[in-house]
Amino acid sequence: MLPQKHIKVLQKIYDRLNRTNINWVITGSTAFIIQGIPLKPNDIDIQTDKKGAYQIEECFKEFVIAKVCFSSNGKISSHFGRLEIDGIKVEIMGDIQKYVNGIWEERVDLEKYKRYITLNGMKLPVLDLEYEYNAYMKLGRIEKALLLKKYINRMKNGDGTIFSFDDLN
Repeated sequence: MLPQKHIKVLQKIYDRLNRTNINWVITGSTAFIIQGIPLKPNDIDIQTDKKGAYQIEECFKEFVIAKVCFSSNGKISSHFGRLEIDGIKVEIMGDIQKYVNGIWEERVDLEKYKRYITLNGMKLPVLDLEYEYNAYMKLGRIEKALLLKKYINRMKNGDGTIFSFDDLN
């Protein structure tokens, strides 16, 4: 279950970003928890495109602790920045690219992998768990990928379709 303080911060994020045309999703541990995977949330990760990263920074300028700028660690690159809202760290990542098998992959098409989860009246955009599983595998984060795969398999029914998360409650 997501702690109440994370839900309150998600509400602030949702309230501001829902009124914009920014293409964004929640990803990482918080997104997994709101999709039913029992984890402990570290922070809140927001994935967007390059333009969106700078727009989100502007929307939350009073919470910026690290300004958005291009960043790369050799395995992953993005326009990256950090916020802190009510004691919760929020990471902004725009135009993420992964370095796999000696080449930089194309930027993630968020619209292709975006799904919505309803939480406390918020229709939160998240990335498809299959996409997340594949991304973690490519980055060599096998333990997290296998955890995701376990829950993906649990959510599938006999004909391969995935139940609505609202149906699971």
